[in-house]
Amino acid sequence: MPLSKKKAANKDEGEAAVLEAIAAMPEPDRTMGDQLHAIIKANAPTLLPRTWYGMPAYTNGDKIVCFFRSTKKFGERYMTLGFNDVAKLDEGNLWPISFALKELTVAEEAKIATLVKKAVS
Repeated sequence: MPLSKKKAANKDEGEAAVLEAIAAMPEPDRTMGDQLHAIIKANAPTLLPRTWYGMPAYTNGDKIVCFFRSTKKFGERYMTLGFNDVAKLDEGNLWPISFALKELTVAEEAKIATLVKKAVS
């Protein structure tokens, strides 16, 4: 189903804001941010990019499903990939919704792709 002109404009604006937020990240966060953005877009094309508290985030049109933040955001020693309550990651009574990222190898990329797909399933 094609996007309405307004939704397409919002998606373009959101994409630009996310790319700007990633570009402002220090290395190696910037490179990982580019990789995360590509993984999320490829595995959950229905999510719309936008920023959320200055962080790259992806929404289902109503609520933020997932986001990531640079080490710089809170002076942490790792990047963070997080999922909000609308992400369909429920698994029993306890499941992870936040992940520390020090490096993205093929293995981590595959795990993230699986999580993102499940989040929007």
